[in-house]
Amino acid sequence: MATQATEKQLRQKIAQAYQVIGYLLDQANINGGEGERVLDYFLSDQFDPDFLPWPPAAPEGLKPQELNAANDG
Repeated sequence: MATQATEKQLRQKIAQAYQVIGYLLDQANINGGEGERVLDYFLSDQFDPDFLPWPPAAPEGLKPQELNAANDG
């Protein structure tokens, strides 16, 4: 039976995610405002339900025209 993670474990998991995201941004040579915004978000204790740049998926999924491609290059 799985046990629920403690707050300390969840904070450690977020810290790991922060490091992975930073590494991936560096490997992708992404040096810009969006990368900094992501790292700043995961470094803080704040929660923003609207953080993701796309709308939440409906049960049937998203249509291509519903995706936010503003950051695609």
